Amino acid sequence: MLIVFTPFWTVVINTAAWLFFHLLISYGAFRIPAGHFLRDNALYSQRDWEKSGKFYERVFRIKAWKGLLPDGGDVFKGGFAKKHLAAKDPAYFRTFIAESRRAEFTHYLVMLPAPLFFLWNEAWVGVIMLVYAVLVNVPCVLAQRYNRIRLERVLKRMSAPDQNWVLKKANHL
Repeated sequence: MLIVFTPFWTVVINTAAWLFFHLLISYGAFRIPAGHFLRDNALYSQRDWEKSGKFYERVFRIKAWKGLLPDGGDVFKGGFAKKHLAAKDPAYFRTFIAESRRAEFTHYLVMLPAPLFFLWNEAWVGVIMLVYAVLVNVPCVLAQRYNRIRLERVLKRMSAPDQNWVLKKANHL
């Protein structure tokens, strides 16, 4: 701990710092052109161990809680809400998939400032700040990956001849 504050001011500064980091990083990611998120790269591509999303269902029981997560897509004017599907056409799905990459990227970045909290907090509080960063952001990363995997699968099947099946499946996402 390099900087010492009273307990009251430490709580105020911790709260203000997290709010600042969340908003600054989210706004910065929001300003990145959408084209940056149109394709998978090493960070976003599906891994074999994800088993087409089944890993998240089995290990994390993601279906039980992902609907409880907040949607930050409408925090900034012109943002993309991802809480519910607003359309069921390929163009919308591609946009949703790209925006899920943006959201995943944002949540990774928001965790990065956590070590800074050791500068003005005792070590045990710094650890709590690290745990906070993980507990608040990792569930959002998991939900983005899970939803993207599912939407990519539906999008691929939309080019299949039996589109009635695809539309029925999309209604249950």
